[in-house]
Amino acid sequence: MQPTEPDGARLVAIRGAVLDIRFPEGALPPINDAVEVELTAGETFVAEIQAHLDDRTARAIALRPTNGLRRGAAVRALGGPVSVPVGDAVLGRLLDITGAIGDRGAPLPADTPRRPIHNAPPPLSAQSGSHEIFRTGIKVVDLLAPLAQGGKAAMFGGAGVGKTVLVMELIHAMVARYEGISVFCGVGERSREGHEMLSDMTGAGVLDRTVLVYGQMNEPPGARWRVPMTALAMSEYFRDEQHRNVLLLMDNVFRFVQAGSEVSGLLGRMASRVGYQPTLATEVAELQERIASRGAAAITAIEAVYVPADDFTDPAVTTIASHVDSTVVLSRAMAADGMYPAVDPIASTSILLDPLVLGEDHVAVANQVRRTIEHYRELQDVISLLGVEELGREDRLAVERARRLQRFLTQPFTVTEAFTGMEGRSVGIEDTLAGCKAILAGEADDWDEGSLYMVGTFEEARAKEEAGRKADAA
Repeated sequence: MQPTEPDGARLVAIRGAVLDIRFPEGALPPINDAVEVELTAGETFVAEIQAHLDDRTARAIALRPTNGLRRGAAVRALGGPVSVPVGDAVLGRLLDITGAIGDRGAPLPADTPRRPIHNAPPPLSAQSGSHEIFRTGIKVVDLLAPLAQGGKAAMFGGAGVGKTVLVMELIHAMVARYEGISVFCGVGERSREGHEMLSDMTGAGVLDRTVLVYGQMNEPPGARWRVPMTALAMSEYFRDEQHRNVLLLMDNVFRFVQAGSEVSGLLGRMASRVGYQPTLATEVAELQERIASRGAAAITAIEAVYVPADDFTDPAVTTIASHVDSTVVLSRAMAADGMYPAVDPIASTSILLDPLVLGEDHVAVANQVRRTIEHYRELQDVISLLGVEELGREDRLAVERARRLQRFLTQPFTVTEAFTGMEGRSVGIEDTLAGCKAILAGEADDWDEGSLYMVGTFEEARAKEEAGRKADAA
Protein backbone atom coordinates (compact mmCIF):
# COMPACT_ATOMS: atom_id res chain seq x y z
CA MET A 1 0.00 0.00 0.00
CA GLN A 2 1.06 3.59 -0.57
CA PRO A 3 1.81 5.54 2.62
CA THR A 4 -0.65 8.25 3.56
CA GLU A 5 0.37 11.89 3.79
CA PRO A 6 1.03 13.32 7.28
CA ASP A 7 -2.49 13.49 8.63
CA GLY A 8 -2.25 15.26 11.95
CA ALA A 9 -1.37 12.18 14.02
CA ARG A 10 0.88 13.00 16.98
CA LEU A 11 3.03 11.13 19.50
CA VAL A 12 1.44 11.79 22.91
CA ALA A 13 3.44 9.55 25.27
CA ILE A 14 6.76 7.66 25.32
CA ARG A 15 7.48 5.00 27.96
CA GLY A 16 10.62 3.12 26.97
CA ALA A 17 9.74 1.10 23.87
CA VAL A 18 6.00 1.87 24.19
CA LEU A 19 4.58 4.78 22.18
CA ASP A 20 1.06 6.19 22.46
CA ILE A 21 -0.16 7.93 19.30
CA ARG A 22 -3.24 10.15 18.87
CA PHE A 23 -4.87 9.95 15.41
CA PRO A 24 -7.54 12.13 13.78
CA GLU A 25 -11.13 10.91 13.87
CA GLY A 26 -11.59 7.75 11.74
CA ALA A 27 -7.87 7.37 10.91
CA LEU A 28 -6.90 4.69 13.48
CA PRO A 29 -4.63 2.09 11.75
CA PRO A 30 -5.28 -1.66 12.22
CA ILE A 31 -3.23 -3.85 14.58
CA ASN A 32 0.19 -4.85 13.14
CA ASP A 33 0.27 -1.85 10.78
CA ALA A 34 3.45 0.21 10.70
CA VAL A 35 3.71 3.91 11.51
CA GLU A 36 6.55 6.32 10.85
CA VAL A 37 7.56 8.94 13.43
CA GLU A 38 9.49 12.01 12.29
CA LEU A 39 12.69 12.72 14.23
CA THR A 40 14.17 16.18 14.71
CA ALA A 41 17.13 15.46 12.39
CA GLY A 42 14.81 14.71 9.47
CA GLU A 43 15.20 10.95 9.95
CA THR A 44 12.25 8.63 10.48
CA PHE A 45 11.50 6.01 13.08
CA VAL A 46 9.33 2.89 12.54
CA ALA A 47 6.94 1.41 15.12
CA GLU A 48 4.18 -1.19 14.94
CA ILE A 49 0.60 -0.73 16.23
CA GLN A 50 -0.19 -3.31 18.92
CA ALA A 51 -3.29 -2.04 20.75
CA HIS A 52 -6.21 0.39 20.40
CA LEU A 53 -6.73 2.35 23.63
CA ASP A 54 -9.84 4.18 22.36
CA ASP A 55 -11.34 5.25 19.03
CA ARG A 56 -8.50 7.73 18.38
CA THR A 57 -5.47 6.48 20.38
CA ALA A 58 -3.22 3.54 19.53
CA ARG A 59 -0.34 1.99 21.41
CA ALA A 60 2.70 1.03 19.33
CA ILE A 61 5.91 -0.91 20.01
CA ALA A 62 9.17 0.64 18.84
CA LEU A 63 11.30 -1.42 16.43
CA ARG A 64 14.41 0.72 17.04
CA PRO A 65 15.90 2.40 20.15
CA THR A 66 13.73 5.40 21.08
CA ASN A 67 16.61 7.87 21.56
CA GLY A 68 15.74 11.24 20.03
CA LEU A 69 11.96 10.79 20.08
CA ARG A 70 9.85 13.59 21.58
CA ARG A 71 6.19 14.06 22.43
CA GLY A 72 4.29 15.97 19.80
CA ALA A 73 6.32 14.50 16.92
CA ALA A 74 4.38 14.02 13.68
CA VAL A 75 3.33 10.44 12.87
CA ARG A 76 2.05 8.98 9.63
CA ALA A 77 0.49 5.59 8.98
CA LEU A 78 2.28 3.55 6.31
CA GLY A 79 -0.95 1.90 5.18
CA GLY A 80 0.10 -1.67 5.99
CA PRO A 81 2.63 -3.79 7.93
CA VAL A 82 6.39 -3.18 7.89
CA SER A 83 7.66 -4.11 4.42
CA VAL A 84 11.18 -5.39 3.76
CA PRO A 85 13.30 -5.79 0.61
CA VAL A 86 13.24 -9.28 -0.94
CA GLY A 87 14.64 -11.07 -3.97
CA ASP A 88 18.11 -11.43 -5.46
CA ALA A 89 19.25 -8.01 -4.23
CA VAL A 90 19.31 -9.20 -0.58
CA LEU A 91 21.48 -12.27 -1.29
CA GLY A 92 24.89 -11.89 0.31
CA ARG A 93 23.70 -9.06 2.54
CA LEU A 94 23.23 -8.56 6.29
CA LEU A 95 19.95 -6.82 7.14
CA ASP A 96 17.96 -5.79 10.22
CA ILE A 97 14.26 -6.08 11.03
CA THR A 98 13.19 -3.23 8.70
CA GLY A 99 15.50 -4.35 5.88
CA ALA A 100 18.17 -1.71 6.55
CA ILE A 101 21.71 -2.74 5.51
CA GLY A 102 23.98 -3.74 8.40
CA ASP A 103 27.14 -4.83 6.53
CA ARG A 104 28.48 -1.39 5.49
CA GLY A 105 27.99 -2.35 1.85
CA ALA A 106 26.34 -0.43 -0.96
CA PRO A 107 22.65 0.47 -0.56
CA LEU A 108 20.10 -1.81 -2.21
CA PRO A 109 18.83 -0.78 -5.68
CA ALA A 110 15.80 1.54 -5.65
CA ASP A 111 13.71 -0.98 -7.62
CA THR A 112 14.21 -3.83 -5.11
CA PRO A 113 10.81 -5.51 -4.53
CA ARG A 114 9.36 -5.35 -1.01
CA ARG A 115 7.09 -7.67 0.90
CA PRO A 116 5.11 -7.20 4.18
CA ILE A 117 6.46 -9.13 7.15
CA HIS A 118 2.96 -10.29 8.15
CA ASN A 119 1.49 -12.86 5.77
CA ALA A 120 -1.01 -15.66 6.20
CA PRO A 121 0.39 -19.20 5.94
CA PRO A 122 -0.38 -21.01 2.67
CA PRO A 123 -3.81 -22.71 2.82
CA LEU A 124 -3.77 -26.43 3.50
CA SER A 125 -4.96 -27.17 -0.04
CA ALA A 126 -1.88 -25.36 -1.47
CA GLN A 127 0.66 -27.10 0.77
CA SER A 128 2.55 -30.12 -0.52
CA GLY A 129 3.84 -32.86 1.77
CA SER A 130 7.26 -34.39 1.19
CA HIS A 131 9.06 -37.41 2.60
CA GLU A 132 12.40 -36.44 1.10
CA ILE A 133 15.14 -36.76 3.72
CA PHE A 134 17.50 -33.85 4.36
CA ARG A 135 20.88 -35.57 4.88
CA THR A 136 23.23 -33.71 7.23
CA GLY A 137 26.33 -35.93 7.43
CA ILE A 138 26.00 -35.92 11.25
CA LYS A 139 25.73 -39.57 12.31
CA VAL A 140 23.49 -39.29 15.35
CA VAL A 141 21.07 -36.88 13.64
CA ASP A 142 20.73 -38.87 10.40
CA LEU A 143 20.30 -42.14 12.32
CA LEU A 144 17.93 -41.20 15.16
CA ALA A 145 16.32 -37.84 14.27
CA PRO A 146 16.37 -37.49 10.46
CA LEU A 147 15.28 -34.14 9.04
CA ALA A 148 12.64 -33.68 6.32
CA GLN A 149 12.81 -31.35 3.35
CA GLY A 150 10.04 -28.81 3.90
CA GLY A 151 9.86 -29.78 7.58
CA LYS A 152 10.84 -28.17 10.87
CA ALA A 153 13.63 -29.43 13.11
CA ALA A 154 14.51 -28.00 16.52
CA MET A 155 17.71 -28.35 18.55
CA PHE A 156 16.73 -28.16 22.24
CA GLY A 157 19.34 -27.60 24.92
CA GLY A 158 20.35 -25.55 27.95
CA ALA A 159 23.14 -23.02 28.07
CA GLY A 160 26.54 -24.19 26.85
CA VAL A 161 25.68 -27.67 25.54
CA GLY A 162 26.39 -26.92 21.86
CA LYS A 163 23.18 -25.72 20.14
CA THR A 164 24.85 -22.96 18.13
CA VAL A 165 27.83 -25.18 17.23
CA LEU A 166 25.44 -27.87 15.96
CA VAL A 167 23.46 -25.32 13.89
CA MET A 168 26.73 -23.91 12.51
CA GLU A 169 27.87 -27.40 11.53
CA LEU A 170 24.53 -28.05 9.83
CA ILE A 171 24.98 -24.82 7.87
CA HIS A 172 28.50 -25.84 6.87
CA ALA A 173 27.48 -29.40 5.99
CA MET A 174 24.44 -28.44 3.96
CA VAL A 175 25.46 -25.24 2.29
CA ALA A 176 28.10 -26.95 0.13
CA ARG A 177 25.66 -29.53 -1.27
CA TYR A 178 22.45 -27.49 -0.98
CA GLU A 179 21.36 -25.84 -4.20
CA GLY A 180 18.68 -23.52 -2.79
CA ILE A 181 18.79 -20.30 -0.80
CA SER A 182 19.87 -20.11 2.86
CA VAL A 183 18.31 -17.51 5.17
CA PHE A 184 19.93 -17.19 8.60
CA CYS A 185 17.86 -15.42 11.25
CA GLY A 186 19.68 -14.30 14.41
CA VAL A 187 17.12 -13.60 17.15
CA GLY A 188 18.70 -11.76 20.07
CA GLU A 189 22.18 -12.70 18.86
CA ARG A 190 25.39 -11.08 20.04
CA SER A 191 26.94 -8.75 17.46
CA ARG A 192 30.14 -10.84 17.67
CA GLU A 193 28.23 -13.91 16.45
CA GLY A 194 26.83 -11.92 13.53
CA HIS A 195 30.30 -10.83 12.41
CA GLU A 196 31.62 -14.40 12.80
CA MET A 197 28.75 -15.74 10.69
CA LEU A 198 29.39 -13.13 7.99
CA SER A 199 33.12 -13.95 7.82
CA ASP A 200 32.45 -17.74 7.86
CA MET A 201 29.97 -17.48 5.00
CA THR A 202 32.38 -15.30 3.02
CA GLY A 203 35.24 -17.76 3.63
CA ALA A 204 33.09 -20.73 2.56
CA GLY A 205 32.18 -18.95 -0.69
CA VAL A 206 28.43 -19.37 -0.14
CA LEU A 207 27.52 -15.81 0.84
CA ASP A 208 26.05 -15.14 -2.62
CA ARG A 209 23.28 -17.70 -1.85
CA THR A 210 22.70 -16.58 1.73
CA VAL A 211 20.75 -13.81 3.48
CA LEU A 212 21.62 -12.84 7.07
CA VAL A 213 18.89 -11.15 9.14
CA TYR A 214 19.63 -10.00 12.68
CA GLY A 215 17.68 -8.56 15.59
CA GLN A 216 20.52 -8.13 18.04
CA MET A 217 20.58 -8.56 21.78
CA ASN A 218 20.91 -4.82 22.47
CA GLU A 219 17.88 -3.87 20.36
CA PRO A 220 14.40 -3.22 21.80
CA PRO A 221 12.12 -6.23 22.35
CA GLY A 222 9.99 -5.23 19.32
CA ALA A 223 12.97 -5.77 16.99
CA ARG A 224 13.81 -9.18 18.48
CA TRP A 225 10.13 -10.17 18.39
CA ARG A 226 9.61 -9.32 14.72
CA VAL A 227 12.93 -10.29 13.14
CA PRO A 228 11.79 -13.91 12.44
CA MET A 229 8.86 -12.44 10.48
CA THR A 230 11.34 -10.45 8.36
CA ALA A 231 13.32 -13.63 7.61
CA LEU A 232 10.09 -15.48 6.76
CA ALA A 233 8.96 -12.73 4.37
CA MET A 234 12.24 -13.08 2.46
CA SER A 235 12.00 -16.89 2.48
CA GLU A 236 8.40 -16.85 1.24
CA TYR A 237 9.34 -14.63 -1.69
CA PHE A 238 12.02 -17.09 -2.88
CA ARG A 239 9.59 -20.00 -2.41
CA ASP A 240 6.47 -18.44 -3.98
CA GLU A 241 7.85 -16.10 -6.65
CA GLN A 242 11.10 -17.80 -7.70
CA HIS A 243 10.05 -21.40 -6.80
CA ARG A 244 13.36 -22.08 -5.07
CA ASN A 245 13.96 -24.23 -2.00
CA VAL A 246 14.88 -22.26 1.10
CA LEU A 247 16.83 -23.41 4.15
CA LEU A 248 15.76 -21.21 7.10
CA LEU A 249 18.06 -21.31 10.14
CA MET A 250 16.94 -19.61 13.35
CA ASP A 251 19.08 -19.07 16.43
CA ASN A 252 17.42 -18.74 18.93
CA VAL A 253 13.63 -19.22 18.88
CA PHE A 254 13.38 -19.02 22.68
CA ARG A 255 14.54 -15.40 22.44
CA PHE A 256 11.61 -14.74 20.09
CA VAL A 257 9.27 -16.00 22.83
CA GLN A 258 11.20 -14.02 25.45
CA ALA A 259 10.89 -10.80 23.39
CA GLY A 260 7.14 -11.47 22.98
CA SER A 261 6.87 -11.79 26.75
CA GLU A 262 8.62 -8.42 27.19
CA VAL A 263 6.28 -6.80 24.65
CA SER A 264 3.26 -8.32 26.40
CA GLY A 265 4.43 -6.88 29.72
CA LEU A 266 5.05 -3.45 28.18
CA LEU A 267 1.50 -3.49 26.80
CA GLY A 268 0.16 -4.17 30.28
CA ARG A 269 -1.19 -7.67 29.65
CA MET A 270 -1.60 -10.01 32.62
CA ALA A 271 1.11 -12.69 32.64
CA SER A 272 0.12 -16.32 32.16
CA ARG A 273 1.75 -19.60 33.23
CA VAL A 274 5.36 -19.24 34.53
CA GLY A 275 5.21 -15.53 33.67
CA TYR A 276 4.87 -16.01 29.89
CA GLN A 277 2.54 -13.93 27.73
CA PRO A 278 -1.09 -15.13 27.49
CA THR A 279 -0.71 -15.15 23.67
CA LEU A 280 2.28 -17.56 23.70
CA ALA A 281 0.62 -20.40 21.72
CA THR A 282 -0.78 -17.99 19.11
CA GLU A 283 2.53 -16.17 18.55
CA VAL A 284 4.50 -19.42 18.13
CA ALA A 285 1.82 -20.82 15.77
CA GLU A 286 1.84 -17.64 13.64
CA LEU A 287 5.58 -18.10 13.16
CA GLN A 288 5.75 -21.87 12.68
CA GLU A 289 2.72 -22.34 10.41
CA ARG A 290 4.27 -20.10 7.73
CA ILE A 291 7.13 -22.61 7.34
CA ALA A 292 5.72 -24.97 4.72
CA SER A 293 6.09 -26.47 1.25
CA ARG A 294 4.14 -24.95 -1.61
CA GLY A 295 4.14 -26.57 -5.01
CA ALA A 296 7.61 -27.82 -5.91
CA ALA A 297 9.43 -25.44 -3.52
CA ALA A 298 9.80 -25.74 0.25
CA ILE A 299 10.99 -23.83 3.28
CA THR A 300 12.97 -26.16 5.54
CA ALA A 301 13.58 -24.80 9.04
CA ILE A 302 16.31 -25.69 11.51
CA GLU A 303 15.82 -23.91 14.82
CA ALA A 304 17.95 -23.68 17.95
CA VAL A 305 15.84 -23.50 21.12
CA TYR A 306 17.31 -22.55 24.51
CA VAL A 307 15.85 -24.59 27.37
CA PRO A 308 15.77 -22.41 30.52
CA ALA A 309 17.40 -24.14 33.50
CA ASP A 310 17.35 -27.43 31.50
CA ASP A 311 13.59 -27.64 32.19
CA PHE A 312 12.04 -29.40 29.21
CA THR A 313 8.54 -28.90 30.71
CA ASP A 314 8.86 -25.11 30.34
CA PRO A 315 5.75 -23.75 28.51
CA ALA A 316 7.84 -22.07 25.77
CA VAL A 317 9.77 -25.28 25.07
CA THR A 318 6.68 -27.52 24.98
CA THR A 319 4.81 -25.05 22.74
CA ILE A 320 7.67 -24.90 20.21
CA ALA A 321 8.15 -28.69 20.35
CA SER A 322 4.50 -29.28 19.38
CA HIS A 323 5.15 -27.72 15.94
CA VAL A 324 8.35 -29.50 14.87
CA ASP A 325 8.85 -32.75 12.93
CA SER A 326 12.31 -33.63 14.25
CA THR A 327 13.40 -33.05 17.84
CA VAL A 328 17.14 -33.07 18.60
CA VAL A 329 17.68 -32.90 22.37
CA LEU A 330 21.12 -31.94 23.68
CA SER A 331 22.17 -33.46 27.00
CA ARG A 332 24.27 -31.67 29.62
CA ALA A 333 25.40 -35.03 31.06
CA MET A 334 26.70 -36.16 27.67
CA ALA A 335 28.47 -32.84 27.13
CA ALA A 336 30.11 -33.25 30.55
CA ASP A 337 31.35 -36.70 29.45
CA GLY A 338 32.85 -35.21 26.26
CA MET A 339 30.32 -36.90 23.95
CA TYR A 340 30.09 -34.32 21.16
CA PRO A 341 27.70 -33.64 19.55
CA ALA A 342 25.92 -34.05 22.91
CA VAL A 343 22.72 -35.37 21.29
CA ASP A 344 20.63 -37.53 23.63
CA PRO A 345 19.90 -40.70 21.59
CA ILE A 346 16.87 -41.58 23.73
CA ALA A 347 15.07 -38.21 23.87
CA SER A 348 15.79 -37.21 20.24
CA THR A 349 13.25 -38.38 17.71
CA SER A 350 11.56 -37.67 14.38
CA ILE A 351 8.20 -38.41 12.78
CA LEU A 352 10.21 -39.66 9.78
CA LEU A 353 11.57 -42.62 11.75
CA ASP A 354 9.11 -44.87 9.97
CA PRO A 355 9.78 -47.99 7.86
CA LEU A 356 7.58 -46.58 5.05
CA VAL A 357 9.85 -43.52 4.80
CA LEU A 358 13.34 -44.74 5.72
CA GLY A 359 13.05 -48.46 5.13
CA GLU A 360 12.93 -51.41 7.52
CA ASP A 361 16.72 -51.66 7.87
CA HIS A 362 17.29 -48.07 9.04
CA VAL A 363 14.44 -48.14 11.57
CA ALA A 364 15.47 -51.55 12.95
CA VAL A 365 19.07 -50.39 13.52
CA ALA A 366 17.93 -47.09 15.09
CA ASN A 367 15.57 -48.90 17.48
CA GLN A 368 18.24 -51.44 18.44
CA VAL A 369 20.76 -48.64 19.13
CA ARG A 370 18.17 -46.89 21.32
CA ARG A 371 17.29 -50.06 23.24
CA THR A 372 20.94 -50.89 23.89
CA ILE A 373 21.80 -47.40 25.19
CA GLU A 374 18.58 -47.27 27.26
CA HIS A 375 19.39 -50.63 28.86
CA TYR A 376 22.84 -49.28 29.76
CA ARG A 377 21.27 -46.25 31.42
CA GLU A 378 18.94 -48.47 33.44
CA LEU A 379 21.98 -50.34 34.77
CA GLN A 380 24.06 -47.24 35.59
CA ASP A 381 22.90 -47.04 39.21
CA VAL A 382 23.81 -50.70 39.76
CA ILE A 383 27.21 -50.15 38.10
CA SER A 384 27.99 -47.08 40.22
CA LEU A 385 27.09 -48.94 43.45
CA LEU A 386 28.46 -52.44 42.82
CA GLY A 387 30.66 -52.17 39.73
CA VAL A 388 30.24 -53.63 36.25
CA GLU A 389 31.74 -56.97 37.42
CA GLU A 390 28.54 -57.74 39.38
CA LEU A 391 26.40 -57.73 36.24
CA GLY A 392 25.40 -60.88 34.38
CA ARG A 393 27.21 -61.82 31.18
CA GLU A 394 24.45 -60.51 28.86
CA ASP A 395 24.08 -57.24 30.76
CA ARG A 396 27.84 -56.70 30.79
CA LEU A 397 27.99 -57.26 27.02
CA ALA A 398 25.08 -54.82 26.48
CA VAL A 399 26.87 -52.17 28.60
CA GLU A 400 30.12 -52.55 26.67
CA ARG A 401 28.33 -52.27 23.31
CA ALA A 402 26.27 -49.27 24.46
CA ARG A 403 29.44 -47.45 25.52
CA ARG A 404 31.00 -48.19 22.12
CA LEU A 405 27.86 -47.04 20.30
CA GLN A 406 27.86 -43.75 22.23
CA ARG A 407 31.48 -43.15 21.26
CA PHE A 408 30.89 -44.12 17.62
CA LEU A 409 28.05 -41.55 17.41
CA THR A 410 30.49 -38.75 18.25
CA GLN A 411 32.31 -37.04 15.41
CA PRO A 412 34.63 -34.05 14.90
CA PHE A 413 33.01 -30.96 13.35
CA THR A 414 34.42 -28.76 10.64
CA VAL A 415 33.43 -25.61 12.55
CA THR A 416 35.48 -26.70 15.59
CA GLU A 417 38.69 -27.62 13.73
CA ALA A 418 40.42 -24.45 14.95
CA PHE A 419 39.81 -25.45 18.59
CA THR A 420 40.26 -29.23 18.49
CA GLY A 421 42.87 -29.60 15.74
CA MET A 422 40.79 -32.50 14.37
CA GLU A 423 39.58 -32.49 10.78
CA GLY A 424 35.77 -32.43 10.50
CA ARG A 425 33.96 -35.51 9.20
CA SER A 426 30.74 -35.84 7.18
CA VAL A 427 29.40 -39.41 7.21
CA GLY A 428 26.84 -40.91 4.84
CA ILE A 429 23.88 -42.77 6.34
CA GLU A 430 25.02 -46.08 4.79
CA ASP A 431 28.35 -45.86 6.65
CA THR A 432 26.57 -44.92 9.89
CA LEU A 433 24.22 -47.91 9.63
CA ALA A 434 27.10 -50.27 8.75
CA GLY A 435 29.12 -49.08 11.77
CA CYS A 436 26.20 -49.44 14.21
CA LYS A 437 25.41 -52.91 12.86
CA ALA A 438 29.04 -54.00 13.28
CA ILE A 439 29.15 -52.78 16.92
CA LEU A 440 25.80 -54.44 17.74
CA ALA A 441 27.05 -57.68 16.12
CA GLY A 442 30.10 -57.67 18.42
CA GLU A 443 32.83 -56.81 15.90
CA ALA A 444 34.28 -54.20 18.24
CA ASP A 445 33.82 -56.09 21.55
CA ASP A 446 37.59 -56.53 22.07
CA TRP A 447 38.52 -53.03 20.84
CA ASP A 448 39.66 -50.16 22.97
CA GLU A 449 36.68 -47.76 23.39
CA GLY A 450 38.89 -44.81 22.41
CA SER A 451 39.27 -46.22 18.90
CA LEU A 452 35.60 -45.41 18.20
CA TYR A 453 35.70 -41.91 19.73
CA MET A 454 35.67 -38.89 17.41
CA VAL A 455 35.95 -40.80 14.13
CA GLY A 456 33.89 -40.83 10.94
CA THR A 457 33.26 -44.32 9.58
CA PHE A 458 33.70 -47.71 11.25
CA GLU A 459 36.61 -48.45 8.90
CA GLU A 460 38.39 -45.35 10.21
CA ALA A 461 37.87 -46.68 13.74
CA ARG A 462 39.27 -50.07 12.66
CA ALA A 463 42.40 -48.37 11.29
CA LYS A 464 42.76 -46.40 14.55
CA GLU A 465 42.46 -49.61 16.61
CA GLU A 466 45.08 -51.41 14.50
CA ALA A 467 47.45 -48.45 14.75
CA GLY A 468 46.98 -48.46 18.54
CA ARG A 469 47.76 -52.20 18.77
CA LYS A 470 50.89 -51.80 16.69
CA ALA A 471 52.02 -48.94 18.92
CA ASP A 472 51.43 -51.08 22.03
CA ALA A 473 53.28 -54.02 20.50
CA ALA A 474 56.25 -51.81 19.70
